[in-house]
Amino acid sequence: MLLSFIYLALGLTLVIKGADFLVDGASTIARGLRISEFVIGLTIVSFGTSLPELIIALISGDNGKPDMIVGNVVGSNVANILLVLGVAAIIRQLPATNDTVWKEIPFTLVASFVAVLLLNDIFIGGDAPLALDRRDGCILLFFFLIFMGYAAHIIRQDNKITPEEGLAPEEQSKFRSIVGIVAGILGLYFGGNMAVMKGAVPVAEALGMSDAMIGLTIIAIGTSLPELATSAVAAYKNNVDIAVGNVVGSNIFNIFIVLGITSLVKPIPYDAALNIDLAIMVCVTVLLFVFLFIGHPKRTIQRHEGFVFVSLYGAYMVYIIVR
Repeated sequence: MLLSFIYLALGLTLVIKGADFLVDGASTIARGLRISEFVIGLTIVSFGTSLPELIIALISGDNGKPDMIVGNVVGSNVANILLVLGVAAIIRQLPATNDTVWKEIPFTLVASFVAVLLLNDIFIGGDAPLALDRRDGCILLFFFLIFMGYAAHIIRQDNKITPEEGLAPEEQSKFRSIVGIVAGILGLYFGGNMAVMKGAVPVAEALGMSDAMIGLTIIAIGTSLPELATSAVAAYKNNVDIAVGNVVGSNIFNIFIVLGITSLVKPIPYDAALNIDLAIMVCVTVLLFVFLFIGHPKRTIQRHEGFVFVSLYGAYMVYIIVR
């Protein structure tokens, strides 16, 4: 048990330091390539911070723990909105662009509904037991390609914009920035894997928790640590576009890439008891959209809303434990 706590502490340290490297490197690359920091957060950073979910899902599938796979993705997406954005907003209020409000967040909502439909085999499942099979995996990856096409469109639009005079000079060379991004992703991957698989999971299993509960709580929080660390650091450094883009992109990656690739490798049986958590994932995404129109200024996640998000996440954890 003591060794597990040591692994947990070391993993958390790697995650936090990796997030610091990733934010610094991605911010510099964004300025150098005239790509908005939001797009960098939506793509490169969110992919890096979603690697732990993908690795944990593949490991769980290989070990015959399907509830842990779905629980991890659903729990991580809930944690990303309520915990990650909540903490980041407490550090610094998070303004969102028009595209974020009317395109990226609705796309996240679409991803959530697609997950609900496919996991419950609505329309195409027939009488077979509920499962996410290879056909579903192909559908998820197809939606991911649509998302990447949209991201490519944004990048092309960004590159047409003439840079304003007076922009801050690059703080470090492009090579050092790339090294920082790679080092950050590696730190997030190895740190997240160490903190969860060698730290948190052995402790949880020793306490007799079910696979679904481990996925929704311990692993979900553990694999959301990269997003939490990245968005918190980004908010502290006033890179709010990365903080928001990281969460939105990560939730999309979790559904389309993590579930898509994992189900292609091996079909994922699904327990309908997790539908309540799927519904909560959809509801918190809607809540994020609604909160952007409440209060002043508009289209901003404010500090008091951050406290509401974090409080709701605490209530959700209590609900899972009681349930």
